[in-house]
Amino acid sequence: MKHLFSLINGWAKGLYLGRGWGEAVEEGRDVADELLMEARKNNMILKNSGTVCGEGSNCFAAACSQRGEKGVNQDCSIVCEEFGSQGDMIFCGIFDGHGSWGHYVARKVRKSLPASLLCNWQKALALTSLDGNSTSICHSEIWKESFLRSCAAIDKELKENTKLDSFNSGTTALSIVKQGQLLVIANVGDSRAIMATRADDGRLVPIQLTVDFKPNLPHEAERITHCNGRVFCLRDEPGVHRVWLPNVEMPGLAMSRAFGDYCVKNFGVISVPEITQRLISGRDQFIVLATDGVWDVISNQEAVDIVSSTKDRRKSARRLVKCAVHAWKRKRPAIALDDCSAVCLFFHSSHPEPIYSTIPPSSRKA
Repeated sequence: MKHLFSLINGWAKGLYLGRGWGEAVEEGRDVADELLMEARKNNMILKNSGTVCGEGSNCFAAACSQRGEKGVNQDCSIVCEEFGSQGDMIFCGIFDGHGSWGHYVARKVRKSLPASLLCNWQKALALTSLDGNSTSICHSEIWKESFLRSCAAIDKELKENTKLDSFNSGTTALSIVKQGQLLVIANVGDSRAIMATRADDGRLVPIQLTVDFKPNLPHEAERITHCNGRVFCLRDEPGVHRVWLPNVEMPGLAMSRAFGDYCVKNFGVISVPEITQRLISGRDQFIVLATDGVWDVISNQEAVDIVSSTKDRRKSARRLVKCAVHAWKRKRPAIALDDCSAVCLFFHSSHPEPIYSTIPPSSRKA
């Protein structure tokens, strides 16, 4: 943390002396990479499957990813405890690639987003420090602007990357930052985040935090058709709306927002995230981030029930993914199993009392 705020003060001083932002941003990205590398050495970063709990942090995270039946696993995830070397901050992200290069695109975004976001956040803090607006340093607007800048920069980097074919391939990206009690959610694509919170009767109920950005959503379809893209279902896929080019039945993208996918970027598909924020209350227990392979067969309430009834929280994400795999085989036996991935973030490292889901304490048998 000392390194971080030394950097912010250095930036502010540099701006005061007339130093350009180009040099400052380059320095900021290097420092962000350095902080993440240090976190990795200290086992503060989790990728794909496992658990992580930072010292001094009240949060505990579990993650799991399982390959489907369509080839290589194109899902990936990341959890960064003590994000930016701050004990009260955590970053979680889950990514679902598609297309022949989708797994490469997903992993590239996973690698780039935390560092880019941290760099832009530091830049915003430096500007705030320069302006003397210290009271607004932790305001959610800083995170919103940081996410918007980061997503735009990463999508541009993908387009300019000659070693990565992102023309017909891309990825979704769902990420959250928890800073103290502030929760900021940024969503590009059709992965989903839900919050498990305690109702008045003691039950744990889900609150959906994100929108599944499917092409048939009215505001999404309007944007796509206004850009001369087309949205329709194939005859053998009733109910599955896809994005198509004006005169060719390709690429058939099943979401309206994604990184990459430059073949349809001029036809209404965007990489702009929807950014929302929420203050975590004492009733809120945990968050689940999962790819559409999970949500296609598991409801929000079922996810809360599965996670909350898992006695060993280290196995919560794994159990949710396993339940999704079994549900696929039961509900969609004729459809190839999709990749299934989940991240479970618990707000309290230990619970003095059990977490009840659909059955309130007063209704349980003695």
